[in-house]
Amino acid sequence: MIFAPSYPDLGGYNRPSQQHVDWLLGCGVPLKALTRPPMVLIAHGFKADDGCFEDDADGEPWLVFPEVADCIFWQPRSGAMASWNNRAFALGEDIVHAAATYSFGGCLNVFADPLDWLRANRDGVVILNWNLTYDRLRDCPRIAIDETLVNKLERHLKPPRVPEIFVLRQQEAAE
Repeated sequence: MIFAPSYPDLGGYNRPSQQHVDWLLGCGVPLKALTRPPMVLIAHGFKADDGCFEDDADGEPWLVFPEVADCIFWQPRSGAMASWNNRAFALGEDIVHAAATYSFGGCLNVFADPLDWLRANRDGVVILNWNLTYDRLRDCPRIAIDETLVNKLERHLKPPRVPEIFVLRQQEAAE
């Protein structure tokens, strides 16, 4: 059996071309959002049926966002998102448990798409796997969310399953 590597070889990806950078800057993305570590890269490929990214030199260009446990890929033309190994909860998820996120009354910002996230200088997350929302966000003290996602968050920010409850009745002793 052949196993895919748990993380892509980022050395095989390129820096964004001037055309990509100009487009992003024209959309209101600050340059700092593209260059701060980890730097945004470009990969060519496609999204497979399982949601994972497949490298393909003849494929469309995708922006690559290296994360701690996974790599996130975004195709700006179609809006499609993929990950390398399907372990990612969200783009920018390392900020979820960072103390600075909530200090001085701050909130975890949840954006609808990577472009809004980049415009906000990566200050928040873009959720990829909504099924993990309850487990990953239940301890957040404050969340600010894009208005188009409110209903989705409310639906997923509940325990996926709760146990059935039975009541043990006190039995009185016979005299």
